[in-house]
Amino acid sequence: MARQDPLRKFRFRLEIDGIEQAAFSEVTIGDLASDPIDYREGDEIPTVRKLSGLTKYANVTLKWGITDSVELAEWHQQIVGGATLLTDIRKTVVIRIQDEAGTDKAAFEVTRAWPCKYDPSDLNATGNEVAIDSLELCNEGIRRIQ
Repeated sequence: MARQDPLRKFRFRLEIDGIEQAAFSEVTIGDLASDPIDYREGDEIPTVRKLSGLTKYANVTLKWGITDSVELAEWHQQIVGGATLLTDIRKTVVIRIQDEAGTDKAAFEVTRAWPCKYDPSDLNATGNEVAIDSLELCNEGIRRIQ
């Protein structure tokens, strides 16, 4: 069997329901954790059983260089504007990791995501960096789909 080299983490793309975004410079996929519950009944041996408890999904952070696109900022503005029904605001985000040839090889699906924090870039007249915006997405699920 031929050896499979691991994928590099610098080639990726995102699909966000109905939002066309050119590219992202960085995507941080939060960790997934299921809290254990200790349980024991009085007539059992003196060992605690472990049951699965609540599963928590950390936020996903997107960073990108500022362009003339305002779609992601407007998505966050829907929350700021007092949208009470998150049903229309939540989106599915698919993060696709590509090989060197640009072929999709692995993917993570982030379900029911909505922007909970928007951090515009700091500006510096003597700087020499790209202006980077950041958007943090709360979500209700992250799973590997490919």
